Amino acid sequence: MMITLGQILALLVVLWVSAYKRMRTGTALVAAAVVLVAMSFVWDVAIVPWVLLGLFAVVYFFNDLRKDKITLPIFKLFKSVLPPMNQTEKDALEAGDVWWDGELFKGNPEWSKLLSFPKPELSKEERDFVDNQATKLCEMVDDWKVVHEDKDLPPEAWEYMKKEGFLGMIIPKEYGGKGFSALAHSTVVQKLATRSGSLSVSVMVPNSLGPAELLLHYGTDEQKNHYLPRLAKGEEIPCFALTGPEAGSDAGAIPDTGIICKGEHEGKEVVGIRLNWNKRYITLAPVATVLGLAFKLYDPEGLLGDTEELGITCALIPTDHKGVEVGNRHYPMGQAFMNGPTHGKDVFIPIDWIIGGKDYAGKGWRMLVECLSAGRGISLPSSATATGKLSYRLTGAYSLLRTQFKTSIGHFQGVEEALARIAGNTYQLEAMRIMTAGAVDLSCKPSVVTAIAKYHMTELARSVITDAMDIHGGRGVIMGERNYLSSGYMSMPISITVEGANILTRNLMIFGQGAVRCHPFVFREMQAASNPDEKQGLEEFDSLFFRHVGYGVSNFIRTLTLGLTGARIVKKPVSGKTGRYYQQLTRMSSALAMVSDLSMMIFGGDLKRLERLSARLGDVLSHLYLASTVLKYYEDNGRPESDLPYVDWCVQRSLYEMQKAFLDFFNNLPMKGLGRVLKWMVFPFGTKYKMPNDKLEHTIVKPMMSDNELRDRITLDSYIGESDDDAAGRIENAFKKVLATAPIEKTLRKAMKDGSLTQSRTREETVKTAVAAGILTQEEADQYLDAEAARLDAIQVDDYSKEYIVNGAKNAKKSSQAAA
Repeated sequence: MMITLGQILALLVVLWVSAYKRMRTGTALVAAAVVLVAMSFVWDVAIVPWVLLGLFAVVYFFNDLRKDKITLPIFKLFKSVLPPMNQTEKDALEAGDVWWDGELFKGNPEWSKLLSFPKPELSKEERDFVDNQATKLCEMVDDWKVVHEDKDLPPEAWEYMKKEGFLGMIIPKEYGGKGFSALAHSTVVQKLATRSGSLSVSVMVPNSLGPAELLLHYGTDEQKNHYLPRLAKGEEIPCFALTGPEAGSDAGAIPDTGIICKGEHEGKEVVGIRLNWNKRYITLAPVATVLGLAFKLYDPEGLLGDTEELGITCALIPTDHKGVEVGNRHYPMGQAFMNGPTHGKDVFIPIDWIIGGKDYAGKGWRMLVECLSAGRGISLPSSATATGKLSYRLTGAYSLLRTQFKTSIGHFQGVEEALARIAGNTYQLEAMRIMTAGAVDLSCKPSVVTAIAKYHMTELARSVITDAMDIHGGRGVIMGERNYLSSGYMSMPISITVEGANILTRNLMIFGQGAVRCHPFVFREMQAASNPDEKQGLEEFDSLFFRHVGYGVSNFIRTLTLGLTGARIVKKPVSGKTGRYYQQLTRMSSALAMVSDLSMMIFGGDLKRLERLSARLGDVLSHLYLASTVLKYYEDNGRPESDLPYVDWCVQRSLYEMQKAFLDFFNNLPMKGLGRVLKWMVFPFGTKYKMPNDKLEHTIVKPMMSDNELRDRITLDSYIGESDDDAAGRIENAFKKVLATAPIEKTLRKAMKDGSLTQSRTREETVKTAVAAGILTQEEADQYLDAEAARLDAIQVDDYSKEYIVNGAKNAKKSSQAAA
């Protein structure tokens, strides 16, 4: 009996190790047989272990027997329970590429693969454009005037944008565009956003999802040659109309229609489309000269073929075409970028105005979701990072300048807590912006990764701007030329809403799409099950299913093993402190793979309707990605010592959030017993991950209130005006003056403390007395008083006449002139 148990135990150990290392099944069975043979030389041969091994071997090696007796019944069951999927859902699921998210989802990420991705960098031409043209454009725009007085960008800014190619950054040079990388696109938009949200949106949209991108990927040669040079030069201003009153986040539900029919165009009868649409929230529509339009296309007369309902289609229509109505404006959160509705009733267009021509009739949804999967990772993440950078730089400076109880407010622990969130989140934003844009530059369209970026970066920006406003208090609340936060704070809900509401993105997209696309087997199993050739489908399914079973067993073994060992047995891809983080992230990746597989097995297609449960698993996947971007950013920058506290803060926070998401998932499972078992498997010794402590947060705040390389690097490519009349420049200049005179301040305080100087009623009198007593030189006194004047000016807020507030700037001026 003991011999049998010993050999069974040896067999289990071999299979356990094989599963942990993810050996091929055949290799594991051979290894187990070798061990049993070797043990037979020491002990008598036990029958039970060989029987068990034999059963495994028969199932694995006898293909026809396995397919007939095991795979076929499972295949039929799988097909019967597979939820129905319409073409729109299928297109959305298949759109885009699997990238690093696939590694994170499979439970054993190849960290060497992450570290081998080339560091995203701007070319010399792109760097010059950011430093020169983008800077000059920022100088031409006063956000207060844009938003509160003119309600538009100044005409010279529009002309400069067109002349210098801002509207054609993504268009290749062969068509007259800039041919910039995704990183350059992101960096330009980010810089403009630190100056004016209305400016950045006006540049962002033509370079994001819209006519130019759709033409580049799907347009006919004739369409490309006609439109792309005009778009690149700004001769055409594009907009793209997708959303409407009944189709927002569920863009596939658009009610706008196109009926294929014959009609007259330019004096000739042609096959075309009669369109009816009602769109809203369309950025640039009020000034657009060419309208990209998405609609559902029908062919009731069979003019194109046998199919009546062709599906979503995209077309390009000149806005001066008969029946096209644009021109009115929406007023999104008081911002001045052009946004408005567009309508059309019985508008006839020729069939060749479909993007890609008539061959692309009905293929619009696939076109849209593929382009969006890339664009989503550039535009909104760049503006979110701009919010972080501006808040980091100026809130840190303001926290030094603003004093209470004779102490800079940044030295109060309560303020420091909020500053730490701004600091850590801004570092996270920059790391994620660069890695995500870099993915697009690798000719990848990572749909899940960009959904993660859009959701988490806009939410992090919302947290950052809220903390910045709290710290500024009244200085942030009172709107005016001096206020550099109010526009960002007011417009934050716009970023949260567009390109799919964040609630939808988190609860349906990240895990709903990620669980299928990133899983190494599920999507291919679904494809095998839907194969019209059932024999071929069974063949494919047989291979996939049993590899899937092995994958599931491996994840079970790995998760328990990593939990019991604290993941210390995982090989570190780098040396130093951060090596431990890779081990912990591998552990969380394995747990996600196991729990996801089990959830899909238990709930099947119902999992996508259990939004709160699936969203928590999406949170785990998201924070695996967030932590990955920070570690990659740290390595790409040469592992600077100054960055390490920021890396610690970001990764510790992500690990804690993953732990929280898992616990919430386990505690809310309908099967309470299963929840307790899974909780023990993932966290066998209890929850160990903690949020960053006070000491670490103190460390990451310090660079915010001093002038240093790290502060400059974290806020690189932010626009800070040089003039004291500039909203941001006023704070920055005062900040540097106060830092430069800190030793003089210290000398005065020391003199007052030891009694050699008596504090007078005013600062000026105190300084004058210090000069007379030889404590300060006149040059030091002048420098100190100048810094104090700058500090006091920096913390002031604006005030306006009643006429200005009630009637606006232009009417107030007229009123003033009339009174004079």
